[in-house]
Amino acid sequence: MRIRRRDFLRGAAAFTMAPGQPSALLWEATTGAGERPVKTNAKTYDVAVIGAGVFGSWTALRLVQGGRRVVLLDEYGPANARASSGGESRIIRAGYGPDELYARWALRSLTLWRELFSANHVDLFHNCGVLWLAREEDAYATQTAATLAKLGVAAEHFDRAHMQRRYPQFNFDGVDWGLLEPQAGALMARRAVQAVAAAAVANGVTYLQASVKTPAGKARLASIETGAGERISAGQYVFACGPWLGKMFPDLLGERIFPTRQEVFFFGAPAGNAQFAMPAMPGWIFVADGVYGVPDLENRGFKIALDRHGERVDPDTQSRIVAKESAEWMRSYVARRFPGLRDAPIIETRVCQYENTSNGDFLVDRHPQMENVWLVGGGSGHGFKHGPALGEYVAGQVLGAGTAIELRFSLATKHSVQKRTVY
Repeated sequence: MRIRRRDFLRGAAAFTMAPGQPSALLWEATTGAGERPVKTNAKTYDVAVIGAGVFGSWTALRLVQGGRRVVLLDEYGPANARASSGGESRIIRAGYGPDELYARWALRSLTLWRELFSANHVDLFHNCGVLWLAREEDAYATQTAATLAKLGVAAEHFDRAHMQRRYPQFNFDGVDWGLLEPQAGALMARRAVQAVAAAAVANGVTYLQASVKTPAGKARLASIETGAGERISAGQYVFACGPWLGKMFPDLLGERIFPTRQEVFFFGAPAGNAQFAMPAMPGWIFVADGVYGVPDLENRGFKIALDRHGERVDPDTQSRIVAKESAEWMRSYVARRFPGLRDAPIIETRVCQYENTSNGDFLVDRHPQMENVWLVGGGSGHGFKHGPALGEYVAGQVLGAGTAIELRFSLATKHSVQKRTVY
């Protein structure tokens, strides 16, 4: 299903979007300044989606485009600072080792992201490319190259000597070869989520900023209750609460969803030095190091982070200040891998969280006791890019028009011990 401009603008006569206007302003123009709740007398819907992150917002958009009456709720607002969908940027790439499903979803999602941005008159995708950096024996990178070739995805193979000439910013010690996905890049995450939520509202979704109490019952859920005591009824409910899923359903998911603390750093490049910005530098993934980064986008700084699970945290109360030890480790790593940034200052930091499943696969399944309740989440640090494809998939399940639930997404495959296999 394509997002046609006339679909996006249907019901959106209340605002006019100038080319290049930030999507945050689009969100405010659509919902009212400052993410205030949209007041409505309607209390009954076909579908209620709880969670306006990347999964929930895309699901709501697809459901309303499928002709359903939809309400979208979020306790803190789309792309809020506590959410896993917040933050400035996220890499989008098709490389997933031998895993064709996620590769295909990433390709589909990139198409849908770009269609949304075009309709929205904002450009929130930076086509900087993504460079995989591998050792000779790296099976994951080798499998990635084979899968991309099988799917016909553009990819360029480089030996170390070629990379040293092309990307002098890097220290390639311990790296034998590289694989560049030239059509990949980075999404401006926070504004992208706001753009999706705004598109959903423009298409007829009702947005409410409200917390939701843990539902109770068996067989069928009749209604949900907000923190303010308001009752909202729907035929079906989609709980896409990210790191809050375990708190929403503590008995069922409390030990199956693992919110982990993830620290992100932005370094300031030397004045006048464009080596660490587009087009000179791509996004990159050091496979063996477990570290990834994004070039300086929109003058916000050179982004770098560890793709390793941090300590388990509560998304409501965890400290959002990076640890001193983490900053020291990252300074040392940057000085070694990127000599031109040896004395660069840390100009911004961020602490967010992954919401991991036991193996990294997404969770999309019915609640085992409530037949009209869907559990959607487990982005596991790689889910943001897949928002559009996952929204299509979930909407298809809810509408009864999709294929059978993928076994790998089922609740039965989510365990209480982490053993990640998807990256």
